[in-house]
Amino acid sequence: MNSDSLIQLLQNGFRLSVGATAALVESLQDSQKRDEFLSKLMRSELSELAAELTNKGEITEQEAREFVDSLWRQQNQHNQQSQQNSQTSSDAPGTSATTTTDNPVVSPNVQQELQDLTAQVAALRAELERLRTENPES
Repeated sequence: MNSDSLIQLLQNGFRLSVGATAALVESLQDSQKRDEFLSKLMRSELSELAAELTNKGEITEQEAREFVDSLWRQQNQHNQQSQQNSQTSSDAPGTSATTTTDNPVVSPNVQQELQDLTAQVAALRAELERLRTENPES
């Protein structure tokens, strides 16, 4: 027995298991499908049933791969957007003040708080300078 036929045998066994599991789940969820599956089980030959379940397993495997691939693509797109956003935000400190004021990114409340804090810092600097000129010994 060569390795290709062994791999094919294992793959068919896997697909048969997946197909049987999918058929079992469907039969548990829907009483009509349960009746159909049981009648098929009683009147079909084992090889015919195995081929049908293998086919069902192959279809289920393809659907699962497509689902995982779509999740993978979404994750990659999300990561790319995050990288683009981080590059954009890292580029932001290098922009000029006119660009920042022309295109405000922060909310008006935050801008007002920032202006208030800037005014307070300016007032503190002025007070510090006044104290230094009054008290030259320090």
